[in-house]
Amino acid sequence: MALFLWMFLRKRQDRGMVSIEGVLVQFKYSDLRRMTKNFSEMLGQGGFGSVFKGALPNMTAIAVKQLRSIVRQEKDFQTEVITLGRIQHINLIRLLGFCCEGTKRLLVYDYMPNGSLDHHLFNRNDVVLDWRTRYQIIIGVAKGLEYLHEKCRDCIIHCDVKPENILLDSDFCPKVSDFGMAKLIHRNFSKVLTSMKGTFGYLAPEWISGQPITPKADVYSYGMMLFEVISGRRNSDQSRSTNNKYFSSLGSTNSLKVTPFSLLDENLAHDADMEELTRACKVACWCIQENEAHRPSMGVVVLMLEGVMEAYSDVLGSRF
Repeated sequence: MALFLWMFLRKRQDRGMVSIEGVLVQFKYSDLRRMTKNFSEMLGQGGFGSVFKGALPNMTAIAVKQLRSIVRQEKDFQTEVITLGRIQHINLIRLLGFCCEGTKRLLVYDYMPNGSLDHHLFNRNDVVLDWRTRYQIIIGVAKGLEYLHEKCRDCIIHCDVKPENILLDSDFCPKVSDFGMAKLIHRNFSKVLTSMKGTFGYLAPEWISGQPITPKADVYSYGMMLFEVISGRRNSDQSRSTNNKYFSSLGSTNSLKVTPFSLLDENLAHDADMEELTRACKVACWCIQENEAHRPSMGVVVLMLEGVMEAYSDVLGSRF
């Protein structure tokens, strides 16, 4: 089905703006250039290329990702179109359309006015995310990943969960984005062999050892990101005390005992719900267990964060 959809999209590329089952639109490059005012307002850039702000004819704001190298990014482009073209969830970024014209590859998304999560966590500014907002963000991201892993027809492993790939709308509702590295697994399989992907600091041990990948790789990355949301600092920050060296050490039964408030972002001045904070710390520890079999599913993570289910106290309780 995915291959058929991609072939269909390629055949229609010379017909301008084309609606695909009312979901995707195929844009002409000239239209996107006009909508972005010749790509004049850059929102961000990375190894993939650059993202620009634009507006549809009805003045709806959009974000246009322009891929830099077609040879290197063609597979990521196809993956993102096929993956996002078939799924919708409040906590997943919505792909509006794309451009596939000559060597030009562009993706068009809903515009997220509050940018990416990493900007609010690590780039110190006048606005600090309060605890209530952070907690709603981590629950929203968990629900988005739960949908990918457990509620799609094929299980989808994101492969690059990190704050840079979590976008925030006007109400700070999180949207998991950047599906260029995603892998689809049929329900009758449980693992997939793939070359190493993702970002240092969020990679599960099985990525590094070359073992087959399961959705638990995303769970590990989510756990590392969860510690960053709690603390407001990078998981690989070695500039501070021993307890803050690498959050991955907290997943070990031999780690130093710490308190939830010792991990909390100092900019919050201890202004956090103690029950939620403790719950989040326990969940993060459970997610970053070295053995993937010991990690929870994202569905269980959602239940724990919502207070419906308790983390295994015999495994984690002694640490908090």
